[in-house]
Amino acid sequence: MQRVCFVLKVRADRLDEYRERHAAVWPEMRDALSATGWHNYSLFLREDGLLVGYLETEDFAAARAGMEATEVNARWQREMAPFFESADGTLPDRAMTPLGEVFHLP
Repeated sequence: MQRVCFVLKVRADRLDEYRERHAAVWPEMRDALSATGWHNYSLFLREDGLLVGYLETEDFAAARAGMEATEVNARWQREMAPFFESADGTLPDRAMTPLGEVFHLP
């Protein structure tokens, strides 16, 4: 099982609404994430907008590709894109670059 951690930056003026949106993630989005191999998926948000994501999956590339193939992900990404700082307009799910793991205590 791969452990994946990534960071993104949420716009400071959208923090409250970002939290609200994630308090009610669409059931079909949750189902798609589970079906495509996203397990123990968590998001953590700091007050300055730093977003840290963590998930476990058998194959992150396959999990991403599986989500990219779903219609619900396309809708979610379009709706969520304005919440993120992005110099080049990259959608949030495509900007997820895994951090290198330096320590793990099983």
